[in-house]
Amino acid sequence: LHSPMYFLLSHLSFVDFCYSSIVTPKLLENLVTADKSIFYASCMLQYFLSCTAVVTESFLLAVMAYDRFVAICNPLLYTVAMSPRLCALLVAGSYLWGMFGPLVLLCYALQLNF
Repeated sequence: LHSPMYFLLSHLSFVDFCYSSIVTPKLLENLVTADKSIFYASCMLQYFLSCTAVVTESFLLAVMAYDRFVAICNPLLYTVAMSPRLCALLVAGSYLWGMFGPLVLLCYALQLNF
């Protein structure tokens, strides 16, 4: 279970769990209570966190596609091409870009008047 595929799947499942944990509490609150309002700060926080989870998941799916491409097209070079260090760097890059992209969008959204 130490192959790159399982390493990437574990991070993908973690990001999916985080996304569910971000969206579900406010959804349940809106279903139970009559008050459907949300504070501006909590709206921006939920927007940032949900966008972070979605963008990170997209990058992780792209990394997983590259992993499968290398495994199918270059099976003899797979262990060299997908080293544990490269997998860790690709996952770290996915998390960093997953936070950087929505942060830029959040900065633009905060400049709008509501």
